[in-house]
Amino acid sequence: MPAVILYGPPAAGKDTVTKALTWLDGSYRLYRRLKVGTGRTTGYRMTTLSHINTLRNAGSVVWETHRYDALYVVDRAPLTDMLQVCIPVLHTGQVEAIQAVTAALPPATPWVTVWLWCPRPIAARRIANRGTGDTSARLRAWDETEPLPEADLSINTAEVRPADAAQTIHRHIQTPRNQRRP
Repeated sequence: MPAVILYGPPAAGKDTVTKALTWLDGSYRLYRRLKVGTGRTTGYRMTTLSHINTLRNAGSVVWETHRYDALYVVDRAPLTDMLQVCIPVLHTGQVEAIQAVTAALPPATPWVTVWLWCPRPIAARRIANRGTGDTSARLRAWDETEPLPEADLSINTAEVRPADAAQTIHRHIQTPRNQRRP
């Protein structure tokens, strides 16, 4: 099965586009990263640091990052299992995570990397509307998120509706590799 990486800064629309993908086709499913810490729990598999250490010792941690006073982890087994039954959609905001995940999973996996972004003022408004109370930390993360010019697709979510973004991603996945535009 193919897999999708939605890459982008905070408030670029990763959750919204993922929802649109799952509405478009039930084959798409969010890969819920492990999380240790406070804050939002929706979209994560909440766990303990002890569990993360067990995964580390077993060599099962593919990627981890610290943000917003929390630890976020991509673990190999659930993602590998998902590849057998659905099209996993993984969210990240670090280029290194893309490299780590694609290198750690079966080499035959057809990854589609999508750079979701929006202008900073729009991101700031979206972040403020969430009411999470960490606007400055999220804008700092927005500033630290590198562009991804080598992505398979680049979508400005301030200009493209979520359903249209999902349709674009879906069409890209359905198009044979040898027929895709560079």
